Amino acid sequence: MNMHKVALQSFHLPKALRAPAPGLLRQAWHKLQRWNELARQRRQLAALGDDMLKDIGRSRADIEWEANRPFWDDPDRQ
Repeated sequence: MNMHKVALQSFHLPKALRAPAPGLLRQAWHKLQRWNELARQRRQLAALGDDMLKDIGRSRADIEWEANRPFWDDPDRQ
């Protein structure tokens, strides 16, 4: 029996962690990409001028609140 099977049987890992490694890596990669996108969008929002904020119907306070959220705080919770 290989070490991977021994580890899975010994520690009773949750089902999500028993997925093949490429699947876990893919999920982690997608999560990192999503977090990077959220951080980029929030930086762009923070860089908008007051005239642009008025055009989209947002106040500076709204944008500051959104821009200060941590990158992992995903409103879509994918």
